[in-house]
Amino acid sequence: MDDKMRIHWSVSSITAIVLGNILYALTVKLFLLPANLVSGGATGIALAANHLTGVSVSGFLFLVNLAMLFLGLIVLGKAFVVTTLASTFLIPAALEMFDRILGDFVLTEDILLCTLFAGLGVGISLGIVIRTGASTGGMDIPPLILYKCFRIPVSVSIYVFDVCILMMQAPFHKAENVLYGVLFVLLSALMLDKTMMIGTTQTEVKIMSGKSEEIRAAILEQMDRGVTLLNAEGGYLHDKTQMIFSVISNRELFKLEKLVHGIDPGSFMVITRVSEVKGRGFSLEKQWKTN
Repeated sequence: MDDKMRIHWSVSSITAIVLGNILYALTVKLFLLPANLVSGGATGIALAANHLTGVSVSGFLFLVNLAMLFLGLIVLGKAFVVTTLASTFLIPAALEMFDRILGDFVLTEDILLCTLFAGLGVGISLGIVIRTGASTGGMDIPPLILYKCFRIPVSVSIYVFDVCILMMQAPFHKAENVLYGVLFVLLSALMLDKTMMIGTTQTEVKIMSGKSEEIRAAILEQMDRGVTLLNAEGGYLHDKTQMIFSVISNRELFKLEKLVHGIDPGSFMVITRVSEVKGRGFSLEKQWKTN
């Protein structure tokens, strides 16, 4: 990676981390707090502490994040701390800023709308941060420590921690709010997964045809996509042929199908959606070589 690309990547990553954390704090202020929803993670602990002691959510959230940061430093090392440092300070600071700017402003009192938009906002904001390779800190750290020390799957320990934190808040809320809180946690997890996949899904195509050479040339010339030829053998007649393998964008699928069927209407195609593709032509720039 040259200096220009490295600077571009750094600026993009820093921007995404800042925007993601600000969106997270705004979601908490506009939807999570007004609806009095229960929440998982460090935010859930801060909400429980607010009910018990009256300490501001942003202040206690900062203390929890700071404690988890030091724990991560001791167990996971300095490299890990660098990726979590921004979120440790940005989320509490942004939450305090919105609290002072917006005061008692309430966008909506409908608990269902608050639950839905809280799940969307939290899931998207965390996805934006994690896509950069950074960590959101807080209660994401203990599951990573348990995995390193005891090989307990991260997903399992995250769910256990979230359930415990939700139950911690249950005595201060109506049963209805707890149920909405469970819905919020599930929706935010779903949106996190969706956000992580945005812009990375591609379409994998395998083509079996007696006119593989013509199809290969057409894909290269008309679609400017790379292809790989794999030796194949028919299972019934044992006839030797070549299978064409290619990865294209989702929008190019219709064009490819039209191209292939125009050359060989009887061709056999297998189309698969893949979650991510790395390499030349996708995550790296194309390189052209001449014979």
